[in-house]
Amino acid sequence: MLISKLVGERTKTAPSDAVIKSHSLMIRAGYIKLVANGIWSLAAPAKRIAKKIENIIREEMDAIDGQECSFPVVMPRELWEESGRYSSIGDELVRFKDRNGRDLVLGMTHEEAAVQFARDAVNSYQQLPFMIYQIQTKFRDEGRPRGGLIRVREFTMKDAYSFHVTQEDLEEYYKKAYDAYDRIFRRIGMKNFIAVKSDSGMMGGRISHEFMLLTPVGEDTIVICPECGLKENMEVASAAPEAYASEEKLPMKEMFTGSAKEIAEVTKFLGDIPAEKTIKAVCYNIKGDGVHTVVAFIRGDLEINEAKLKKVLKGEVVPASLTDSVLTAGNIGPVSLPEKDIIVVYDNSLRGAVNMVSGANKPEYHLKNVNEGRDFTIKESFDIAKVSPGQKCPVCGAPLTVENGIEIGNIFQLGTKYTESMKMTVLNADGKAINPIMGCYGIGVGRAMASVAEETADEKGLNWPMSIAPWHVYLCVIRPDDPAVKAKTDELYAALERAGVEVLMDDRAQSAGFKFADCDLMGIPLRLVVSPRAIQSDTAEIKIRSTQQTITCPYAECVDRILQIKDDMTVKIR
Repeated sequence: MLISKLVGERTKTAPSDAVIKSHSLMIRAGYIKLVANGIWSLAAPAKRIAKKIENIIREEMDAIDGQECSFPVVMPRELWEESGRYSSIGDELVRFKDRNGRDLVLGMTHEEAAVQFARDAVNSYQQLPFMIYQIQTKFRDEGRPRGGLIRVREFTMKDAYSFHVTQEDLEEYYKKAYDAYDRIFRRIGMKNFIAVKSDSGMMGGRISHEFMLLTPVGEDTIVICPECGLKENMEVASAAPEAYASEEKLPMKEMFTGSAKEIAEVTKFLGDIPAEKTIKAVCYNIKGDGVHTVVAFIRGDLEINEAKLKKVLKGEVVPASLTDSVLTAGNIGPVSLPEKDIIVVYDNSLRGAVNMVSGANKPEYHLKNVNEGRDFTIKESFDIAKVSPGQKCPVCGAPLTVENGIEIGNIFQLGTKYTESMKMTVLNADGKAINPIMGCYGIGVGRAMASVAEETADEKGLNWPMSIAPWHVYLCVIRPDDPAVKAKTDELYAALERAGVEVLMDDRAQSAGFKFADCDLMGIPLRLVVSPRAIQSDTAEIKIRSTQQTITCPYAECVDRILQIKDDMTVKIR
């Protein structure tokens, strides 16, 4: 490929809305172009990377007996009504009508299509287990796209679906998929990634794991125990219970606190009491319920985990508006709380609470020395708290750490959620009709590309691993107008291509510094320089992008040397 013919502009100017380096650099290097919010065009370099990632995924899916299929992007409403997700998924699912008025949806995931595809063709336990997968375009009307290809609306994804007779068989295959994902991410060049227990969300199922690239710019929060290796997404993570210190229960009394409403304001007003000696109230409404207000009570130094709260309430929650409410915002507490149209949820952290500060349920006042069991009673409590750094691991008791990450893949044990609702059955060995047990396994191709860029880029630009680089070699021609240089370069270009080396040749009449900067920005693993000076000495200069090592080798040995370096830089798993 000649860079003079490559469509895509490279620039030194970073886009103003690009807050993470992969987003900024992929635009600057001419890899992606914004079409609409969360919708991108991929230029040739990015498309070449995507194809290589897809091929690695394909090889690993085939190695665990996957059968590649292709499901439609557009599906009828009826298919999603069978699973119940047509009404349970919100605005993320795009719904529309065709010219005949038939309701259709754009596929954001394909469990329904996979079950519909398999249920008529598979009727016996002898045909199980099997796994079908696709690499397909999907559309999810994401409310807040960000980070270039990190969070988008239209995307290419590998999604796989396995079908099993028993839970034990699913668990055995789940482990194979888990190991395959580890190989995929290592082969495409990632290093700092982990697998964490996660919330299955709209997918359903009991057990799920997310593969996370650890990075400060990640939106997901991961709780890690450095001692025992516990790793969980914040959505499902828990800390070990903390018992209250034994102390005398003091008489409860009402305290004037004026305009102080937030925990920090109240504790300061009352003489810098610790936040862990307060009771925090957070109010929500349940989507679809226009009557009740949910009041979630938690220890004042902790935060509500809305993912956990949603599971307790079995519904989506949004912050409550307390206009015209019987509740007094900023002064809500569990003592003498109004009961009409109120749903109360207590966090486990308040069981046995002693001498706490809480709202008094009237303006400008709080209560001091509030005791659970005396002044208010918790009949049932739940774990609805976010884990904070330093809290104790529930497994080994060591202090927990909290890190950010980008979700790069996920795997789910779906159970019979879809086969049961969509009435897919097979006959087992006893001749009884059963619903197959499913697993689901997804990887976003564009997100994987951007995540690799995020991990490997440096101050000079992108820095692609050899396994997915758009080209292996950036052939930099200094003085392409020199006949000797052009002849040597054309000969070298042809020899490399014959040897299976992918080459991007910079044939432009630009300075060496200009070309070197473009090479670094684009992140091509090897830079090969041919210049009048090199021709005089019958040598060529090879520079390794990742280490900045420069190698001068005889021209006659150049192809063999590049093949050796290419092989050394390619991650080998098997």
